[in-house]
Order: sequence, then C-alpha cells, then structure tokens
Amino acid sequence: MTLPVVLVPHPHVRVDLNVLGGSPYVAGSRVPVRRLWAFFRDGASVERILKRYPQLGPAKVLDSLAFALDNPEVIEADVSREQEILARAGHRERRGTAASTQIELPFSGASKGPPSSR
Repeated sequence: MTLPVVLVPHPHVRVDLNVLGGSPYVAGSRVPVRRLWAFFRDGASVERILKRYPQLGPAKVLDSLAFALDNPEVIEADVSREQEILARAGHRERRGTAASTQIELPFSGASKGPPSSR
C-alpha cells in the first residue's frame, strides 16, 4: 500500500521509499512520525515525547507534529498500514498497556529479506 502524496513538506521530516518503507520519519533518525503523533494524540505532552526521544530535540518533534497536522491523510494511511501489518502478524492493538514483545515490521529496516527467511 502506497501512502498519499505529502501536500505540505516540512524541513525535519523525510519520506524515502528505501527508509521505513516510505513512512514519514524524523530526519537524522529512524523514528516514524506516526509514532510521535500517536503519543501526542493519546495525550503525551511534547516534554514527555522529548524525554522518550531526547536525541530528536524540540524543533524536530514540533515539526513532526506539525507535519502530521498538515498531512492527516498521510499519517492516517501510515497508521492504518501499520495496523494491517500487525493484524496479519496476529497482534492485537493494546492501547494503554506496554507490549511485552516487539515485532519487526517489514519496513523497519532491521530485517534482511522477506519475513519467511528470518
């Protein structure tokens, strides 16, 4: 599934088909914008997000949130794509609880090859 076209670019957000499968991410990192947006949407303050991702700094975090606000179709499609991948992998959404394990998404860049070869 390809994501919609970014209508409003932002200086601290990149979209590259070779990085995170084309998901918008914070420049200089592998942090997807959808993750920061999910934290913020669920009530996390910018200060709390900065404690979780101190390497990003306030300008990148705020710009990523502005990107999400300016490009809601892109972020909604990216979140939906992530949820579909997780559902196919047999994981259910567990809001408000910490997951005990992490799974590698096919666009995370951590895997070398298709899921069946791991």
